[in-house]
Amino acid sequence: QVQLVESGGGLVQPGGSLRLSCATSASISSFDVIGWYRQRPGSQRDFVATITNGGTTFYVDTVKGRFNISRDFAKNTMYLQMNRLKLEDTAVYYCNAIDYGIDYWGDGTLVTVSS
Repeated sequence: QVQLVESGGGLVQPGGSLRLSCATSASISSFDVIGWYRQRPGSQRDFVATITNGGTTFYVDTVKGRFNISRDFAKNTMYLQMNRLKLEDTAVYYCNAIDYGIDYWGDGTLVTVSS
């Protein structure tokens, strides 16, 4: 079974930066698409960013230009670099990977943006 484990969440001030990591039990290259979703307080889980196996990236408009998704094939890890964080970025962030049309999820890591 594919296992995903997020890390890197924590408390950060508005305008600050944070990097989230997602370690996978399988090769990053084996997934069709990997990405990040988030669930803000009182809201549903929403799309944040993805990267396809071919390297094409997609971002929700609210994070475009501030967040960057990347992969480290040697470490079987994907990252979400978050810059110029805003209060509304506060959420539990989940990593996601799709293999053979099946979605795999981590348990999430909490990011709190506060003064």
